[in-house]
Amino acid sequence: MTSSRRHFLTFATLSAGAALSPAMSARSTGTDAKPMPYAEGFEGQRRGDLGDGRFVNPILAGDRPDPTILKDGDDYYAAFSSFLYYPGVPIWHSRDLVNWTPVTAALKTPIGTIWALDIAKHGDRYFIYIPVLAPEGDARPLRTYVIHAPAMSGPWSEPIDMHIDDMIDPGHAVGEDGKRYLFFNGGNRVKLRDDGLAADGKVEHVYDGWPIPADYVIEGFALEGPKVLHRDGYYYLIAAQGGTAGPPTSHMVVAARSRSINGPWENCPYNPVVRTASRNEPWWSRGHATAVEGPDGRWWLTYHGYENGFRTLGRQMLLEPMEWTTDGWPRALGGALDQPFLKPVAQGGPHGQPLSGLSLDAIGNRLTFFAPRNDYLERARMEGSRLSLTAQGTSPADASPLLFVAGDRAYEIEVDVEIDAGTQAGLILFYNEKLFCGLGLGEERLHAYRIGQAERWPAGAAVSASRVRLRLVNDENVVTFYYALAGEPWRKERSVEVAGYNHNVADGFLSLRPGLYAAGTGAARFDNLVYRARRRVGDVA
Repeated sequence: MTSSRRHFLTFATLSAGAALSPAMSARSTGTDAKPMPYAEGFEGQRRGDLGDGRFVNPILAGDRPDPTILKDGDDYYAAFSSFLYYPGVPIWHSRDLVNWTPVTAALKTPIGTIWALDIAKHGDRYFIYIPVLAPEGDARPLRTYVIHAPAMSGPWSEPIDMHIDDMIDPGHAVGEDGKRYLFFNGGNRVKLRDDGLAADGKVEHVYDGWPIPADYVIEGFALEGPKVLHRDGYYYLIAAQGGTAGPPTSHMVVAARSRSINGPWENCPYNPVVRTASRNEPWWSRGHATAVEGPDGRWWLTYHGYENGFRTLGRQMLLEPMEWTTDGWPRALGGALDQPFLKPVAQGGPHGQPLSGLSLDAIGNRLTFFAPRNDYLERARMEGSRLSLTAQGTSPADASPLLFVAGDRAYEIEVDVEIDAGTQAGLILFYNEKLFCGLGLGEERLHAYRIGQAERWPAGAAVSASRVRLRLVNDENVVTFYYALAGEPWRKERSVEVAGYNHNVADGFLSLRPGLYAAGTGAARFDNLVYRARRRVGDVA
């Protein structure tokens, strides 16, 4: 028996009296990317908690990139990169690291493209450190902001410019002298003022990273995502290397340690701690990890990864068991993550949220605008049960659509759409302003879009009504649009293949999100939004 397999079996039997299931009886070889069965949550959405004391990945399906985890007593909080989706900086809560529910969106003010951030608690106050890519042409294209609050639920302050430029992926740490620091990409670090709101010195280089073997197929060296923890007399630096997308084997988790926050840093002999070794594995580009102690004292790594064949869903949140070796190093125990694991605690809890329905309260927790203007929240209002959306732009590309995260491999969405004169509105799958598909209602006809362009051959069906019900069916990246006029049956409009609507084609680190748009003048009203996950036989445990 190999050492790695022996440690995996040791973890699996930690729970007293727990018998190994057939799925947990051996470490994965990572040669079969067949999806594992999952449990069903709201509207049939997939859920990692199997209900029998085990879980499968993802623990939080859909686009949850660059997860950063804060353990605060018995509570766990996660925040994610939000890029150009606003309200931004979504925060989720858990008690068991497997089941998560939304808390709030901490940032309402558009300040640019939000990359990998960090959440921290210092004293009795909470902080979120936010790297922001400013619009093209800005004299300071990359800057760091901070927001703070008395509780993770808020209220959160307006963003404060820390005047730390050209750095990404901050990681908060406190040294042995009680002083605060931010670690950044490239092995850099800056000391903070005691209030944590500004730098107290210059950026300095403190860590060179782990030398990646020459035969690894990676996107680039890309030392980033540093997270620092203090345990048993050591400071541990957990970081990402290899590039966050590109080839499936790019991203990885590495570790180093030091007796002092000031170094020197010694690389872990088990590096890379986590890595996708083969394109045949179920999870690609695994990295950007936080090491966190679970509610039962066991340790875990939370990070993101692309699902094999479903880059369109974005980077999903994964959970892997780890151990501290007898010589004090972190070592992952989950292999290719193609087997169920024992949960940190047996009991379950609420998870996720319904995606059906429309309300102003959903904006931020569920619905977000893409690349909005400063007055974006004023565009939405309720008219009874209907969400009215003021039109903007000329097509979905510049309409700042209202989108949500879908984490299922297959699903369908229906919605009623009513338009004013001069308005075009409808249902879309949106990656960015250059890459989307959808179907909308205009004054004289339906407007169909594919690869970010209006379809002309053939054009959408001639329709003179001002109200229509639309349906989108995404069957594992093959999308079909339907429409139905009042009192008439569904009609199929067209189908689109969308597997290429992802970061490796279009850049931007985003995901393909369903949502609503209203372009032109006037407004559109949306009602009766229904989301249903679709599954195949054997998908559900």
